[in-house]
Amino acid sequence: MKKIRLIILIICINILPGCGDYLDIVPDNIATIDHAFNLRVTAERFLFTCYSYMPTHGTFDGNIANGAGDEVWLPSSRSNSHWQIAKGYQRVSNPYMNYWQGNNGGRDFFEAIRQCNIFLDNIDRVPDMTYQEKDRWIAEVKFLKAYYHFYLLRIYGPIPLIKVNVPVSAEYGDVYPTREPIDACFNYIIELMDEALPGLPDQIEKEINELGRLTKSIAYCQKAIILSEAASPLYNGNKDYQGFKNNRGEELFNSEESIEKWEIARDACKEAIEFCHSKNYELYYFNPQFFQYQLTDTIQTQMNIRNALCEKWNSEIIWANTTSRSGSLQRAATPRGLDPAFVANSNTEGYMGIPLKIVENFYSDKGVPIEEDLTYDYAGRWGLEIAEEDYGLYIRFGYTTAKINYRREPRFYANLAFDGGIWYGQGKLDDKSELLFVAAKKGQPCAAQNLSSYSVTGYWPKKLVNYTNVIEASNYSVEMYPWSEIRLASIYLLYSEALNEIDGPTDEAHKWIDLVRKRAGLGSVEDSWKAYSRKTDKYKTQDGFREIVQQERLIELSFEGQRYWDMRRWKRATDEFNKPITGWDTEQEDPTSYYRQKILYDQKFSTRDYFNPIPESELLSNKNLNQFPGW
Repeated sequence: MKKIRLIILIICINILPGCGDYLDIVPDNIATIDHAFNLRVTAERFLFTCYSYMPTHGTFDGNIANGAGDEVWLPSSRSNSHWQIAKGYQRVSNPYMNYWQGNNGGRDFFEAIRQCNIFLDNIDRVPDMTYQEKDRWIAEVKFLKAYYHFYLLRIYGPIPLIKVNVPVSAEYGDVYPTREPIDACFNYIIELMDEALPGLPDQIEKEINELGRLTKSIAYCQKAIILSEAASPLYNGNKDYQGFKNNRGEELFNSEESIEKWEIARDACKEAIEFCHSKNYELYYFNPQFFQYQLTDTIQTQMNIRNALCEKWNSEIIWANTTSRSGSLQRAATPRGLDPAFVANSNTEGYMGIPLKIVENFYSDKGVPIEEDLTYDYAGRWGLEIAEEDYGLYIRFGYTTAKINYRREPRFYANLAFDGGIWYGQGKLDDKSELLFVAAKKGQPCAAQNLSSYSVTGYWPKKLVNYTNVIEASNYSVEMYPWSEIRLASIYLLYSEALNEIDGPTDEAHKWIDLVRKRAGLGSVEDSWKAYSRKTDKYKTQDGFREIVQQERLIELSFEGQRYWDMRRWKRATDEFNKPITGWDTEQEDPTSYYRQKILYDQKFSTRDYFNPIPESELLSNKNLNQFPGW
């Protein structure tokens, strides 16, 4: 019943207003706080309250990385908060995705930290608990406190560190904190992680009751992610913000690059991988126990890729966030009219459009960038081609579509839906019989049918959609999964990245990226570049291998909310987020007219946009804070 109670409490916090009052057991009067820690059962509610601030990444609107970058584009009629950031409309007054105060799409993470501090100050007073259980709960809350600080750091840069809650009698300088140097922020977050690790369980033993709770595996991996962020160019030797100081006169960014930060990140990645392996985490391969069909290799590989995200609690998912389930996100990713028998079903919204530059980023079928592939007609990629029979599991036989959709790697077809593309699943599971396909030109089932539920680019993120979902006349049966915050593949790629930054493209750096590529149906980096790339020596140099690792991350983790953060930490956003957003001319009927590139938006991104502004109202109330440069 614990798991059921945890889920119900979290759903109440996030969805049902009436439940919010029931769980708001920590107002400012001491008597109520005392009551909250009189018994284990009320303290447990407080623990779940600390969890409840976790961002809802499994929804489109709850994940800033879904819409604030360049990976997804929406119909002009939509006004989602993070998409306003992508369009360059961020502002200092009432900012979009405000995580500082908790409005306009953001969560109040400083309030979350306050709740964590209250818990840590009072948990020792609970009488009917063992010390072992208290230690575990304390470790969970310290992890959450570190996580909320890290999320704020990613969004706002140098932040105040709320180590303890301030008493009423505190001096002005204590009540109103200032920004701390970025290195001090990272150090404190890692300090909290290190304090949390010993108290966390190695893994969840009582899965029926406790799946979704924090473990050592999660903490080791999250620590590796944090330290890889700290070692990256945005924070490590960034000279763009020289002279940006707090009210104590301290420089907030260290402009001197340190290779030691990469060494620390490397060691953290290695430790995380070794611990996860010891707990039997491994890259996922589709192998259902009860499946009546023998799949072809083509669909088997696609299921390896799609289900690494969509199959809940699989062997690769280190951290699945039970506060965030993927139902609305799947509906946003499923084209309306995918099943032509139920075109009018409004439960398939299909408004997540994937820009053409993301489409181009996937490799060719030889496992190298399409602009490098000796066998790929890169200059002719915008032309048209009719699908032959051997493309029947990728593109509808006899269908005319753009050449850019042909001769691409398996992840292209597993991750993307497009006009003429085959869509495995949704009630049709025998890949040797007729499967669903997308028909998206004007007048066809998946064409723009209203002002807000269609893809403006002509591509959809199929990867997000569970293959077991079934579209019906007036219903869409969705197999929801808890959102995957961390997959093992991500840690493998971080490890390759750190190894390369220290020693260049060693055999060890190649090993981990090649494991991810193998699962995706590709050859090794060395074999692929030697045989098919115009840049045959690219994988041998540190700069070249860095490009390879970065592109591999962008492909492998596409639509999982990683590109937004990676582009920022690599300091590539000023290049990528200044390119035009383009798609097909989706309002046309014939292929020649439909497959014309159309500029949908000219994105703009400057150095100031790497971090969001502190709300203007906060600066007026706290004179110890200063705004980020450029805002």
